Amino acid sequence: MGRGKFKGKPTGRRQFSTPEQMMAGTCASRPRMFKMEEAELEEEERSEEESEDEAETEKQKGTLGIIQVENPNSAKPKNVKVRDINMEKTTELSRREREEIERKKAHERYMKLQEQGKTEQARKDLERLALVRQRRADAAKKREEEKTAKEKLLEARKLAPRINVKQV
Repeated sequence: MGRGKFKGKPTGRRQFSTPEQMMAGTCASRPRMFKMEEAELEEEERSEEESEDEAETEKQKGTLGIIQVENPNSAKPKNVKVRDINMEKTTELSRREREEIERKKAHERYMKLQEQGKTEQARKDLERLALVRQRRADAAKKREEEKTAKEKLLEARKLAPRINVKQV
């Protein structure tokens, strides 16, 4: 009983060709007639391509004869030379890049208006800030009044004569 989950691979006996066999072309991996068969296949492919080209030039039926259909993927990419490049021409941005730039500009405009206090949110913030300042001012005023009242009370106690009455 074997170990593990998988069975072993049947590798069999490996055969290695000698340099003499390779020169003679008697290797098991490549028969002698291989080159001849390959040449015949290439010839057949060429003849098929030529027949396809001839079929395409024939008159087509229906609207296919009128409409020129071009596959953009079939065109070979054109190599552009350095001297042909126009440096003054600006490249167009993609939709995503354009939207990203517009979004950043809109955010900057909004932040400028926010600093100037012209937006709805800025107005609300300023109103809240004014309320907080008012509360703080009221609290400070109240503390000051309590402090002065306490000082007056202490002065009144110091000035008043102390009377110690002992009850007998």
